[in-house]
Amino acid sequence: MIAHIAAAALALGAPTATPGVTPTTLTIGGTIPISGPAAAYGSVGRGADAYFKYVNSQGGVFGRKIVYRYLDDEFDVAKTIQLTRQLVEQDNVLAIFNSVGTEHALAIRSYLNDRKVPQLFLGSGVSKLASEHKKYPWSMGYLPSFAGEGVIYGRYIAAHRPKARIAVLYENSDFGKDMLAGLRRGLRGKGKVVASQSYEFTDSGIDSQLARLKSSGADTLMLFATPQFAIFGYVGAFRLGWHPQVYVTSVSISPDIMKIARFGTSQKQVEGSISIAFVKDPTSAQWAKDKTVRLYKSILRRFLPSAKPDDVFNYYGMAVAYTMVDTLKKAGRNPTRAGVLAAATHLSETNPFLLPGVRIKTSPNDYYPMDKVKLARYRGTHWQFFGNLVSAQG
Repeated sequence: MIAHIAAAALALGAPTATPGVTPTTLTIGGTIPISGPAAAYGSVGRGADAYFKYVNSQGGVFGRKIVYRYLDDEFDVAKTIQLTRQLVEQDNVLAIFNSVGTEHALAIRSYLNDRKVPQLFLGSGVSKLASEHKKYPWSMGYLPSFAGEGVIYGRYIAAHRPKARIAVLYENSDFGKDMLAGLRRGLRGKGKVVASQSYEFTDSGIDSQLARLKSSGADTLMLFATPQFAIFGYVGAFRLGWHPQVYVTSVSISPDIMKIARFGTSQKQVEGSISIAFVKDPTSAQWAKDKTVRLYKSILRRFLPSAKPDDVFNYYGMAVAYTMVDTLKKAGRNPTRAGVLAAATHLSETNPFLLPGVRIKTSPNDYYPMDKVKLARYRGTHWQFFGNLVSAQG
């Protein structure tokens, strides 16, 4: 009898077989820059959390509530490393999810793969996350390929403005370098990159870089930059009296970001800017009656009432959370880390937050979840999509 009681006590006190999984909860986590130079992305975490709360209100995943711990790394790689270790070793998360930042994702990749912790649907489209999947099978991005995005811009310029003189402002990171390399590949000898200037995400300004870019005589400006520096790009060009055709990366086109750029310059400065998009724009009249956009707004009202609906990073957070919920469901009633990874690498998902025709598709040999995107042009106060869907991988 004593032996049975002791065994039962040990069983009750023993940790669960799978970290982050209890009879009533599934705990996942990630790092988000809620403060610091990329604080605009904080809404990615808040939006995802609001969606999980909505799912929990509907019964969760097989009766388990999703607990999402997102910690502020201030966009500081050293803090990303420290906080990721905390999530794995102290909070015992099932998976790392939705962490923002390319250099940040790469910095923790070896650690998570060594421990076989899924590192899923990261806020990055850097090529290394897909091309090195055999070496790092536990790590997967979510955004369209950065190199592919650059290719799309290059091909569009080659087709429509083959004599363009192009200046490039890019972040000195794998993100910016991927975008620039893709642009050069897409141009195929058409157009001409006449100047390129990099910046560090810790820089306080980019006035000198913009002055050099303007002096090149370029008539086209590529802003391969995070939101704060994209705004600096628009404002700096305006102050120099420079009015090029602007292409701005999709990671910096939330309508509230564009509003800041517009107020800091003029309507003329931002009008006609070109980017790519893959989610519906919940601020546009085009989607006012869309079922998913209405759901987005109702989730904000109920679970995140302080949020601004025109901060589309909230919407993106819900889109990526939808894919995570889908993955957890596919992992089954008794999920393991290996089971979550298997589910993440066998997705064929119609995500209602995305544009029609854009699907989430993965396989053990395809770690780029996003298959298609659309070109978009900024008109008035909104982005307008044009042309057919194009390959997100360029």
